[in-house]
Amino acid sequence: MQLVTYRDASSEHDRLGALRGESQLVDLTAAAGGEHPGAMLDLLRGGQREIDWARSVAHSVSDDHELLRRVAEVRLCAPLPRPNSMRDFMLVEEHVRNSLGQVPDEWYEIPVYWKGNCDTVFGPEDTIPWPSYTDKLDYELEIGAVIGRPAFRVDVEEAATCIAGYTIFNDWSARDIQFREMKVGLGPGLGKDFATSLGPCLTTADAIDIASTPMRARVNGETWSEGSVGAMRFSFPEVIAHLSREQPLQPGDVLGSGTVGRGCGLELDRWLKPGDVAELDVDGIGVLRNQVGPKGTQ
Repeated sequence: MQLVTYRDASSEHDRLGALRGESQLVDLTAAAGGEHPGAMLDLLRGGQREIDWARSVAHSVSDDHELLRRVAEVRLCAPLPRPNSMRDFMLVEEHVRNSLGQVPDEWYEIPVYWKGNCDTVFGPEDTIPWPSYTDKLDYELEIGAVIGRPAFRVDVEEAATCIAGYTIFNDWSARDIQFREMKVGLGPGLGKDFATSLGPCLTTADAIDIASTPMRARVNGETWSEGSVGAMRFSFPEVIAHLSREQPLQPGDVLGSGTVGRGCGLELDRWLKPGDVAELDVDGIGVLRNQVGPKGTQ
């Protein structure tokens, strides 16, 4: 099942839907009728019972049912417009080696992450702001795992059941300021906090094998990156088990895989320009398309 957050002409508020193919979706907010969650974060907080309800509704709606909407007539938003939290890792060795020149010994021992800004999340077709303080704006080809139930001191086997599904994760990077910040031993801060794109949907964990699904990044229609997250040093269940040792994880937490090998402009020495269109394409999830805006002014 592929769950989406969307808006239509009749409402300024986010609505919950389930995709039916590429052209239609089922309006789960209307189906909820106040008895079930009408928004993605509330659905996740409701646990497996509510996901099963959404699946049942999506499968039972007939082709001429009033709950059906045309995707072309609505605006898809980030599936989680404001996640409960965001953590992003560096779990693919090729990317680490290409980006840093060498792989620290500690990388093999512990999954390390930075925390993202939940207030600057963008969805499909949104324009990404180009910060005034950077000349080197970059995309990152990643998958995000979304937590679907509370996790505290869980083992790896149980951790796997805590993943509700997956989405495309693009933590846009201002490379020049990012590397200046990280020389101090902290960060990234301004190098990342201005934008993260999620979308176009949340594909439930039972509907995708992320270890083998092909991933691509295109800029203005030209393929720049191809790969997969199958070579992650730590799996998402291993990451969840590690994180939950002394801190609780909650529904709506998003965990980024880190970039696939050669999955960003930094590794290719190719750089975005204002007006460029970046498309991240992951089989089983879809295409997350964003245009880069003009460079900001101070």
